[in-house]
Amino acid sequence: MRIGEEMAGVLEALPGHAAFDGWNVTALGRALADAGEAPEDAALLFPGGAGEMIEAFFAWSFVRMETAAAQADLAAYRTPARVRAVAAIWFEQNAGNKEAVRRALSWLSLPGNLLRGLRINAGMADAVWHAAGDKSADFNWYTKRGLLAAVLAATILYWVHDRSADEEAVLWFLDRRLADVAWAGGLRKRVAGRLRGRRFGVG
Repeated sequence: MRIGEEMAGVLEALPGHAAFDGWNVTALGRALADAGEAPEDAALLFPGGAGEMIEAFFAWSFVRMETAAAQADLAAYRTPARVRAVAAIWFEQNAGNKEAVRRALSWLSLPGNLLRGLRINAGMADAVWHAAGDKSADFNWYTKRGLLAAVLAATILYWVHDRSADEEAVLWFLDRRLADVAWAGGLRKRVAGRLRGRRFGVG
């Protein structure tokens, strides 16, 4: 979903109201007023309702994350550290939006909304890898994003339920999940290497 510049102010104000009113027309109308737009346009802006609103917010948050990552000096980092740094930017930028995100995840967890939630999760994984400089174009493109999507989903769930306001605890959780993925990826490569070796009579 592409987000126009004219919507940035609305989407920035929206989670502050969604935290109290939910992801609905009331919250959207108040966000429009905050952004200097006509509140009565709320009913027309996202005809698909809460789902479109939530997806637009997340898409905007990913663009904001990528913009901040591009401005940071991450070139000297190794790839795992860049991925970690980009994801950390998202959590930092949305520290004040935790309740709105929690409400969004509750809505997305309903059976009829699961596909939209998966699409948002996949979009975040793709945005993080893109911001981290990933240029893979083969099967690794899918495996990298699938693994990272699982890590991000688990970390966001931990984050929204963590009431301690301890950013380091969230990053520690993220580090552990990334380490698990790295270990699993290394094991997978070693097993694949052994299988190839046996196939060609090596070892």
